[in-house]
Amino acid sequence: MVQEWAVHRPENPMIRALRNVFFFLFILHTADLCAGGFQLNTHGMRQFGMGHTGTGLITDGATLFFNPGGIVFLDSGWQFTGGFSLIMPRSLYEEPAPGIYHVYMEPNTGTPLNFYCTYHPKKTDRLGFGLGVYTPYGSRAEWPSGWKGQFIIRSISLKTFYIQPTAAVKITDWLSAGAGFVYATGSFSLEKGVPVQDMQGEYGSAVLEGDASGFGWNAGLLAKFGENWSAGISMRSGVDVEVAGGKADFTVPSSLEEYFPDGGFSTKLGLPSTISAGAGYANEKWKFALDINRTGWSSYDSLRIDFAQNTEKLDDVHSARMYKDVFTFRFGAEYAQHEKMLFRGGVYYDQTPVQDGYLTPETPDMNRIGLTAGASYKITPRIAVHATGLYSQGKKRTDTNLETGFSGTFSTKALAAGIGFGIMF
Repeated sequence: MVQEWAVHRPENPMIRALRNVFFFLFILHTADLCAGGFQLNTHGMRQFGMGHTGTGLITDGATLFFNPGGIVFLDSGWQFTGGFSLIMPRSLYEEPAPGIYHVYMEPNTGTPLNFYCTYHPKKTDRLGFGLGVYTPYGSRAEWPSGWKGQFIIRSISLKTFYIQPTAAVKITDWLSAGAGFVYATGSFSLEKGVPVQDMQGEYGSAVLEGDASGFGWNAGLLAKFGENWSAGISMRSGVDVEVAGGKADFTVPSSLEEYFPDGGFSTKLGLPSTISAGAGYANEKWKFALDINRTGWSSYDSLRIDFAQNTEKLDDVHSARMYKDVFTFRFGAEYAQHEKMLFRGGVYYDQTPVQDGYLTPETPDMNRIGLTAGASYKITPRIAVHATGLYSQGKKRTDTNLETGFSGTFSTKALAAGIGFGIMF
């Protein structure tokens, strides 16, 4: 038998809680998920191993993602480049002193993929073409179901794919331009606790699921200076991601079911644009790259959710986020030990867009430092395999969310490993 809460007692704090905190953060959490540790910077194993640099350095087919203008400077013919990664984030929550409660996020592994195909007819030809399929955002965050922040989040999962056909032209022998159209598609699920209990003391729950899609573009310029130096600038547009047919399922005592009906919802969120500038140096033995990325997170100032059916206890949501634009600084190097074996490494510093007062356990984001390393082995002059590893550490952060009042200290780290291939013919 379920213990039912009388809906005619509006001053009951548990009932008020349903109204005020139940749907606090939701979809697209895509924006949250791509901040810091959940932004999947694994686009190309060679670039990934060099600190995820590539705006101003010509490397392989993944140049299509980093700077579309660079594909006309690749070796002539077809190139197929791809790979997948295993990403293992880990976060710890500690309640404010003098409390001693602490809890770890449940272990989970993300598996982003990327594949790029480019074609440059011949070195004297000024045109190049390509197609990229990659995973820019996505992972899973899951806290124990009975933890202290369960009414804010229990779990969230996001999967996205971008499909990018691209064309480039060599304007002069040293300058090129390229652009690509982006179609984005993805799916997500979210679970939260509901602050009412049954006779066994189990809290209710809400599960929200939906599919999303949107459109954008990617463009860039790349310049070569002599045999060794190059530089570039690129911009990836924001993508307006829209969910029109999401589904919400509630598990609450029967006396409250009429106030929290299962049904649909819609929402729309503008994912941020990114502007990148980079420079590269390459000779027979060494490659060096420096990138600076600026992400326009200030476009994410609020979260809005429109439910198909509103009730006395279920309102549409308008929740402030107030993200800020941030920079990421990246450096990488690659060394060719001999014609078959290459080694590489990199470092980056990633600023968080989450301002004080807006930190949440959905994405306990903070400034991060990342270290990368990798190697390649050329099976033949035209076939190579690549491997990459990453360690990322966030600076411990203490905050109180202005909307929910949830306080605590979060620390986060992540490990990642990737394997990929490159084929030319």
